[in-house]
This record gives sequence, C-alpha cells and structure tokens, in this order.
Amino acid sequence: MWLFFSRRLRMWLILTVVVPLTTGLLRRVGRMLERRHGPTGVSRALLKAGDVGDRARAWVRGGGRTA
Repeated sequence: MWLFFSRRLRMWLILTVVVPLTTGLLRRVGRMLERRHGPTGVSRALLKAGDVGDRARAWVRGGGRTA
C-alpha cells in the first residue's frame, strides 16, 4: 500500500502520525518506570527519546529553526 503514496505524502504521514505516537509511547513507558522504580538510566533515556522526537518534529515543521 505504501507504494501507492508519493514520497512527500509518506513523509507527511510518518511525521504527523507515527512520530507523535512513538514519542508518546516512549514517554509513557518512561514515566511508568519512574513511578515503579524511581528515576533510572532507562527511564531517563526513554523520556529523552520522547523529547528528541518532539524537537525533531518541531524542527521539520519550522523549516530548520530550533524550538
């Protein structure tokens, strides 16, 4: 099915649907781990990964400007 979408449409779908869902999931798992076991390296890494995804989306949306 992906073959029928243009490259630009595929990229738009990934940035507007997949990235927010993934970053939200990473952030949720990181918070859950922090609640259960306190702050650990894994939970901090998951929370940072969620933040990086949000910053990347903002950067792409802003045309290269940092958010």
